[in-house]
Amino acid sequence: MKTQERGAAGGGRTAALPAPGGDRLPAAPRERKPALAALAVLLVLLGALGATVLVMRAGDRVEAVALTKRVPRGQPVPQSAIKSVMVAEDSDIEYVRWDQRGLLTKYRTATDLVGGTVLVGSMLTKDKGLEPGKAVVGLSLKSGQYPPRLEEGDTVSAYRVGRSASSGGDGGSDDETQGGSGGRGNSGSAALAEGVRVQSISKDGGDSVASSGNLPVSVVVDKSDVAQLTAAASNGEVSLVLDSGSGG
Repeated sequence: MKTQERGAAGGGRTAALPAPGGDRLPAAPRERKPALAALAVLLVLLGALGATVLVMRAGDRVEAVALTKRVPRGQPVPQSAIKSVMVAEDSDIEYVRWDQRGLLTKYRTATDLVGGTVLVGSMLTKDKGLEPGKAVVGLSLKSGQYPPRLEEGDTVSAYRVGRSASSGGDGGSDDETQGGSGGRGNSGSAALAEGVRVQSISKDGGDSVASSGNLPVSVVVDKSDVAQLTAAASNGEVSLVLDSGSGG
């Protein structure tokens, strides 16, 4: 009797088990391709690297020397007149690089240069001498004997003024022979020298020309004009007039 009951009970438990899900297909395992994934990552990295290189090359800069103020032809470039600027690198342009600024003392400007100019090698020369047939004459000018905005590198003409010019003495015959135009209100005075280049000016008070006292000025003239120019300068009878088109 008990055996039948246990059997019946066991049969009941067996019948209560769920039936196997015969309607579902077994899921296939996902196929992994690590080689393709690594290749994709590599391509992304290469693309990013290439873009970075292109950007860097497009933005290549070099530190060069630029002028902060005017430097006349034939003058050395002072350290006080330069600054550092970043410029696009170009193998066809020989920039004077900032780390080469110490070499500027060995060179002079080959032409008049203005502030803001980025220096290149062709703007400088080692020739420290004057052009053939030229000489430097020193003048000491009073207020009224030079333009108020006179600057180094300006082109001027030198005229005789004073008693010698008005009286015809002390070189007056030379003036009559030259037959030049009058200067500073003296119709008989002629140009002592034309096309004169101002080489240097000793200024007081920074960038402004001194308004009082004598102004030392050095000018480059033809050797043929030296004698009469120095004679007039020794008597304080020289006046400088800016030529048309001069940078001053």
